[in-house]
Amino acid sequence: MPTVCAQRLRVGIFGGAFDPPHWAHLALAEAALNQLKLDVLHILPTGQAWHKSRVLTPAEHRLAMCGLAFGDLPRTRLDVREIQRQGPSYTADTLCELAGEYPGAKLFLVLGADQLLAFKSWVRWPEVLEQATLAVANRATNVGADGALDQVQEMDLSSVDLPFERLHMPLKNISATAVRAHVERPISRNGALDVLVPEAVAGYISHNYLYQKHS
Repeated sequence: MPTVCAQRLRVGIFGGAFDPPHWAHLALAEAALNQLKLDVLHILPTGQAWHKSRVLTPAEHRLAMCGLAFGDLPRTRLDVREIQRQGPSYTADTLCELAGEYPGAKLFLVLGADQLLAFKSWVRWPEVLEQATLAVANRATNVGADGALDQVQEMDLSSVDLPFERLHMPLKNISATAVRAHVERPISRNGALDVLVPEAVAGYISHNYLYQKHS
């Protein structure tokens, strides 16, 4: 009987550095939960990020901020397996583990459009496609530190030759890069950081002096 129930489950996987988690992350999680009718959404902070050149903020801080950002969202589960894993974190490994934990369930990998465009650079990406359905929300064309928050031009996904389901949500031109840049500018440290991140995350960043340049 438990296996029969598991076969009906719809399980989402939303991974990222979350350095820090921001409003666009929260909006994407909500869109995935509602539009995909997920039974559970695993929030997976990255451990050792093989694809990032910069050093990530210590995992303890990113975990704490994820708890503050997603903690009140129903049917979410903060999943620490990639942080605890030795060596680089690969999505293919995580999906294999989750497929074993939810036998027969339908797995959805939640992505932003920028990740979809880079998908074929992922390690063992064909395995990822075999295990999960890609669920993608579009992003503004400029999501850098200086991108305008009110952009309306989306990334062009017409050349993508991969199967994916589209998630529909308003464009939120917020990136973790933009949040870190905001905090680094001394003139903006007392500014409206909660425009970019949930208020509790903004408070955590301030209290722990994260992302500030030290002379």
